[in-house]
Parts: sequence; structure tokens; C-alpha cells
Amino acid sequence: MKLKIKKGDQVQVISGSQKGKKGTVSQVITESNRAVVSGVNMVKKHLKPQNNNPGSIIDMEAPLHISNLALVDPKSGKPTRVGIKEMNGKKVRYSKKSGEIIK
Repeated sequence: MKLKIKKGDQVQVISGSQKGKKGTVSQVITESNRAVVSGVNMVKKHLKPQNNNPGSIIDMEAPLHISNLALVDPKSGKPTRVGIKEMNGKKVRYSKKSGEIIK
């Protein structure tokens, strides 16, 4: 399945407990249709003591499902759907709201 959200995209969460938060996609997990968004869906992870590490609790981002994310329109800054069209023999993504091409 082809995903319309890629690493480095500005996205907004459109449903769930994190609704309304914006961030940048730092990782896309295609096998489970999930994405990790920086600064969104923070969870605490407990690390066991290792060789030189006494153990600790760290904050990290948990993956969100792609269906709960919407790309932010580069022109208006609001969430938009993504379309794909062909320009000069190459497929490009564009914002359905403003028609602007997404890089």
C-alpha cells in the first residue's frame, strides 16, 4: 500500500487523545501503517540497568496510525488531503485544499 505521508512532512493529528497537535514526521513504519511524529504522543519508557547505565525512565514518541494524521497545507497551515498527479513525467503530491505542490 502506498502511503501519502513521508518522513519530514508537517502533519496534524486529526483524531484521538493527541487531536490538534502538530509536528514533523521523523519515521514512517510501512509494515504497520504508522508514523512517529516529533513531540506528539509522548510515552515514558523504563530502561533496565546495563553495563555502565544505572537504568532510567525516558520520554519518547510512540507511533500513531497514518489514518489519524493529516498533512498540513503549506499555504494555509490547515490540515488537507493529499492528491497525486503527474507533472513532466513524474508523480508529485499536491494539496487538495490549495492545489499547491508538496515537496
